[in-house]
Amino acid sequence: MEQSLAALENNLLIIYIFLASVLVFLMHAGFAMLEAGFTRAKNAANIIMKNLMTLTLGFVVYFCVGFGVMYGAQAAGLFGTDGFFLLNFSEYEPLAGSIAIDFLFQGVFAATAATIVSGGVAERMKFGAYVVVAVVMTGVIYPVVGAWKWGGGWLDALGFYDFAGSTVVHLTGGVAAFMGALVLGARIGKYDRNGKPRAIPGHSMPLGALGTLILFFGWFGFNGGSVLAVDGPLIASVLLTTALAGCAGGVSTALFTRLRQGKFDVGMTANGILAGLVGVTAGADAMNNLGALLVGLTAGVVVVVAVAGIDRLGVDDPVGAASVHGVCGILGTVWVGLFAVDGGLLYGGGAALLVSQLIGVAAVVLFVAVASGAMFALLKATMGIRVSEEEEIEGLDIHEHGMYGYPELALGTTAYPRGPATEPAGPAVLRRKALAE
Repeated sequence: MEQSLAALENNLLIIYIFLASVLVFLMHAGFAMLEAGFTRAKNAANIIMKNLMTLTLGFVVYFCVGFGVMYGAQAAGLFGTDGFFLLNFSEYEPLAGSIAIDFLFQGVFAATAATIVSGGVAERMKFGAYVVVAVVMTGVIYPVVGAWKWGGGWLDALGFYDFAGSTVVHLTGGVAAFMGALVLGARIGKYDRNGKPRAIPGHSMPLGALGTLILFFGWFGFNGGSVLAVDGPLIASVLLTTALAGCAGGVSTALFTRLRQGKFDVGMTANGILAGLVGVTAGADAMNNLGALLVGLTAGVVVVVAVAGIDRLGVDDPVGAASVHGVCGILGTVWVGLFAVDGGLLYGGGAALLVSQLIGVAAVVLFVAVASGAMFALLKATMGIRVSEEEEIEGLDIHEHGMYGYPELALGTTAYPRGPATEPAGPAVLRRKALAE
């Protein structure tokens, strides 16, 4: 009986992690729609292709290399040294006794960290160079950061806390996106002669909003699945803190943009929702409902200020990836040190947890900035990372992929053939031929 109950418990956990994995998998559709909607129509196919390759190639690379680097036997608390191709782990105990379901959940996470970079480098990066970025992010940079905390490395030993990835996933992707945008340079027309930033509107707010809501939906798997146990009360609590923070982020951004600009900003409100979700991800299980509400409200304001500040620095981030995932990833991680019910400074836990959080943030920012900056600089010096001015003006779709995301919009009626020459002529054609004769 005990063996049967244990097997049932394992099977229930596998099913639960499967459902969470599917929700996180769906987030990639959200990233694709959001990034496509918030950029111009002439680059839509390129955006979709980048997201397709980030998920598919990134998942394979993480299987071959990244998972071992993240969860293999630790070398000085810095990175794993075995378990590549999911073989010959020496110290790793898989979730529910199944390395397959464990990897599935972690694999879609890895691709999430990489796809954040796509938004920061949108509309002017060579596709081939981006593919290399996706490989390095899923094979090296993200797994090393993950090894420090989730793989039992030095940050974990320090007491650093990151429940579902405000730092491990989002800050890592946000910093890499910032470095990519910095090395690439701004899009043509982004800044006027005086260096003042100008808005370059995305081609579809509906697509951007759809992407945001898909991401919100998927976040319930992202955070809920990170419980890694079929613990109903804890799962319910995590789902509620996640929902409160995301909704609060959208509300505060909408109101703040109305006060600041006189209008309710649709695109920024979408980013505010995501900012709240990023903010709660580090401590969704550690803070109470009030803490989640407050981090969402704060993140919704912080993201607006961050987007404007990064613009003024001369760094062109088309979708606000560095602000949403980087800046708000820092906010959410530090928030745990303040608002964690068990150990947070404001709950009488002292400063130890807050100090650990600050050290973790600083270490990840430094490592990812140096590693990703070196990666982009090396790509720039070798294969090149930016398309030509002509290609950027005409759009990456046709030059990088030989097609348009919206052929009829680009080519008008010439986008589609009228039919074979032997096709029977209609009445109008016959009348024209008769008049010509």
